[in-house]
Amino acid sequence: MQSEIAKNKKSIIVGMSTCNIASGAQEVFDFCKKAVAEKVLDVNLSITGCLGMCFAEPQVQIVEPDGSRHIYVYVSAKRMEKIMEEHVLGGKPKVEWTARFNEGEFKQLMGKQKRIVLANCGFINPENIDDYLAVDGYKSLRKVLEENNPQKIIDDVTKSGLRGRGGAGFPTGVKWNFARQQQGDKKYIICNADEGDPGAFMDRTTLESDPHAVIEGMVIGAFAIGSDEAYIYCRAEYPLAIQRLYKAIAQAEEKGFLGKKIMGFDFEFQIHIKEGAGAFVCGEETALMASIEGRRGMPRLRPPFPAQSGLFGKPTTINNVETWANIPWIIRHGHEAFAAMGTEKSKGTKVFALAGKIKRGGLVEVPMGITLGEIIHDIGGGTGTKRNVKAVQMGGPSGGCVPASLFTTKIDYDEVTRTGAIMGSGGMVVMDETTCMVDIARYFLDFTQLESCGKCTFCRIGTKRMLEILTRICSGKGKESDIDLLEDLATQVKTTSLCGLGQTAPNPVLTTIRYFREEYEEHIREHKCRAGRCRALCSFTITEACTGCTICAKNCPVNCITGEKKKIHFIDQQACIRCGVCRDLCKFNAVEVGLRVK
Repeated sequence: MQSEIAKNKKSIIVGMSTCNIASGAQEVFDFCKKAVAEKVLDVNLSITGCLGMCFAEPQVQIVEPDGSRHIYVYVSAKRMEKIMEEHVLGGKPKVEWTARFNEGEFKQLMGKQKRIVLANCGFINPENIDDYLAVDGYKSLRKVLEENNPQKIIDDVTKSGLRGRGGAGFPTGVKWNFARQQQGDKKYIICNADEGDPGAFMDRTTLESDPHAVIEGMVIGAFAIGSDEAYIYCRAEYPLAIQRLYKAIAQAEEKGFLGKKIMGFDFEFQIHIKEGAGAFVCGEETALMASIEGRRGMPRLRPPFPAQSGLFGKPTTINNVETWANIPWIIRHGHEAFAAMGTEKSKGTKVFALAGKIKRGGLVEVPMGITLGEIIHDIGGGTGTKRNVKAVQMGGPSGGCVPASLFTTKIDYDEVTRTGAIMGSGGMVVMDETTCMVDIARYFLDFTQLESCGKCTFCRIGTKRMLEILTRICSGKGKESDIDLLEDLATQVKTTSLCGLGQTAPNPVLTTIRYFREEYEEHIREHKCRAGRCRALCSFTITEACTGCTICAKNCPVNCITGEKKKIHFIDQQACIRCGVCRDLCKFNAVEVGLRVK
């Protein structure tokens, strides 16, 4: 599949995405590099991006000269030494250390996925354009340039049913058509890579693992609307993604896919990278454009819409990373193939980042129409804590908490919206029974309140008042009127805010009240936090189910747990800081949550 492995040599390919590196991949790569040099091995040593299996990293692939592939998971430098000796040198794969997609958890993980955006991620070298070309890269661009029919491109994208994957779900072809119809000699393309949702890493992984797919999509879009210049707005917290983007752009220019006379045709296009400072509000398109222009990132009134007057006052088309990455596939396979997947109003696939208490965390790409339950239980494996799934937060701080009772909800823009959440860019934070829904609402509102640009009074002040109320409830000082007051403030913030941040900021509060109202009432009336997260409202005690394994005592940060080995332990309530570590670590469910002991 890779150009680097098509040389009749054995290849060692190390996953070198941010998540792999954080798990120790750099040490593994350094070991491989040293071993190859010392043993003078006739092998190709290469890197790749993220396969999406973040829970099982670092990962190393051994590819035989015939193309057969073994994907090793949970690789350490010590384990790599064994792989080198027995597989690379000895020719005997250690199958028990590999991901076998025809059985077990890896079959469950991949069985219901359909990969378009993630198709190349983890299989090609993102720093080598020849690898992208070896998997039909830039063939879609050549096709549209040869056909020389920009309107046909827009019609194909429209017929595919592709909706913007950044959150709002606006039809991509319709947006492009608006920009194409605008008069003027200058139009802009923007890729919104300002991924700021807690628990979301779809854009980062795509840019780190397959940057050329995004670039190719942007060039096709530019040809369609009549643009010759673009910006990729990527937050500076993604240094590896930015580094690989710069490299990919330089390689594309060298190969003639960017610049003047692209592929020999009378078409020119250039891409700049703008590094964002990390302001969540700059994910909103008008604030993003203000930031590129060198102004403070604050939203403005619409109309005029960006397609009419956007960057520097010129017609502008803005789509996010995932949307652009879909374009080459649609052009190459036809709009019918994309439209054949999904539901009536939500076509194609969607990439999700599974985070939180999920067992198999990472990136998944599924066809629209699959249910939440299938993603979380069948693909994600449920919780890694062995407790029941309580809810999933969709759409980040702008989304909402969907309870487990609604996991029959299909991945469809309209169906998800009916739950009170939003599809968003694709973040899913899974929560188990140890999650306090009042506290989770407080956490997300704290985030949006801090990230508010302050332009709108109700967003600036209303979210602050809501946060004060939630903090009061979590500390045991809530009032009976607080729930109604939260709902009233939420309505006002939603209806009077200028941009999507303010309009959606109350969603976590509204959905937790809607589905978990009894937890709010318990906090206020009984001064109780059933999840054991609000320290002012809970205590922990050890029951007779304790086996005396001593794990809780060894991990208690204040050493307040005592007891002999193989005998029931005890918690000193005066010294306990109610952190919940003992409950989280106990394998025998011997730690109970109760009312705060005064």
